Amino acid sequence: MNTVSEPTHARAAFSVGLTGGIGSGKTLVANRLAELGASVIDTDVLAHAITAPGGSAMPAIEATFGADFVTAEGALDRARMRALVFSDDSARRKLEAITHPLIRTACESAAHAATGLYRVFVVPLLVESGSWRSRVNRILVVDCDVETQIRRVMARNGFAREQVQSIIDRQATRAQRLAVADDVIENDHASPGAVLEAVDALHTRYLALSAAA
Repeated sequence: MNTVSEPTHARAAFSVGLTGGIGSGKTLVANRLAELGASVIDTDVLAHAITAPGGSAMPAIEATFGADFVTAEGALDRARMRALVFSDDSARRKLEAITHPLIRTACESAAHAATGLYRVFVVPLLVESGSWRSRVNRILVVDCDVETQIRRVMARNGFAREQVQSIIDRQATRAQRLAVADDVIENDHASPGAVLEAVDALHTRYLALSAAA
């Protein structure tokens, strides 16, 4: 593993937006960058936090969607909500109106507190949001073909093929992600070791870009 120097706040001003379709391997890449000294801020993790028991989004979610969408522990019933928002665009917009501002606030707080060599924002819907291009220095896309995504998510989550395809259909296309990418990690036929080597090489480049920023 590469060694890293002591993190500084100055370096943390450099930032990378990391994205990719479901099942592409974003977590593998993000975890490696964290090991190498980057501050990783994962919007999915923040989304889970605000919809956990006592989470800041839960009062509005219960008021908007009803108690049926809240578990006995007080968290969001993710399976029930997932089924609703994938069949009802109005419900999806209502949920996003509740969660997106809270996630953005949490993201900004985490970024302000970051002490790593640079910041990495893991944003599954980075392309769809339309706002991240101006908020980061580089966009890194983890890329693989759709069949690979489907196979991985079915194995990982136990979802039916149709359910995975429905999720993919609501995300940006592979071509749309690649069109905005400054950097690409290929995670289709490459071995995990090869992927990590590619991440290490990008990390070295990001350190140089951060130092020059």
